[in-house]
Amino acid sequence: MKILIVDDSLDNRLLLQTILKSAGYGDVLMAASAREALSRLGVEEGTPVSFRNLRENAAHAGPEDVDLILMDIMMPEMDGTEACRRVKSVERLRDIPIIVVTAKTDPVDLQVAFDSGAMDYITKPVNKVALLARVASALNLKREMDTRKDRERELAEKNRDLEQALREVKVLRGFIPICASCKKIRDDKGYWQQIETYIQQRSEALFSHGICKDCMKKLYPDYADE
Repeated sequence: MKILIVDDSLDNRLLLQTILKSAGYGDVLMAASAREALSRLGVEEGTPVSFRNLRENAAHAGPEDVDLILMDIMMPEMDGTEACRRVKSVERLRDIPIIVVTAKTDPVDLQVAFDSGAMDYITKPVNKVALLARVASALNLKREMDTRKDRERELAEKNRDLEQALREVKVLRGFIPICASCKKIRDDKGYWQQIETYIQQRSEALFSHGICKDCMKKLYPDYADE
């Protein structure tokens, strides 16, 4: 799964990347600012990516598909809480968990981060055990959300297929002209048809022929009592 680190400090970015990769998380992206992160996610243009950051991430085209964001709070131009709000305002990004990385531990500051869309926080200096535990928990949550969305999408597709099938089912409605003697039915063009032919052309019904007791007595009286 893909993790995006957003921090204006190169040392902090490299530290987080090293810890994550040593734990087996191989797909780790980095952004040096909130605007660059938004640009990578396809939220807005963002500031130009520096040559150094191109070396960190390699050139990219189009929005990145990210499963987790580690967001620094204190950054120039746009702080992490504003970046969180902008990410969560985009429907396709709303389910991405965001963990804020901050030196602030004041409950008011943390509440602001949670109100902006963060699901958890890690304090600086970063503790390796705490970081990996929170990352694992967030990615497990993302997997569950992706699974739920896939099931909902599959159910929606099945419902659409069912609705289409129901629309295609032929249903007999209204008055049907039927002969009082031979029981043939007159179709829309004025032709008289056997009742089974008429019904087969207008429904999915199949027929199995037999003889009822009344007809048996009329047609085969010698065998009616057997």
